[in-house]
Amino acid sequence: MGNRAKGDELYQEMCRVVGKVVLEMRDLGQEPKHIVIAGVVRTALANQKITRSALNREAMEQVISALAGHS
Repeated sequence: MGNRAKGDELYQEMCRVVGKVVLEMRDLGQEPKHIVIAGVVRTALANQKITRSALNREAMEQVISALAGHS
């Protein structure tokens, strides 16, 4: 059961990450295409100045993988 809870928590964090990026892109007048969203998340993840939780880092990695077409 703990595995399902972690999966649900990861999925919710992935949705939060993507939602934030899409809303920020909209505010900047950019069209939120999946490959562009993946690039924004990849760039944000590469920023070592920001401390991220393990869940947030994993969610960002999963978002990049899902949107960039990698398994």
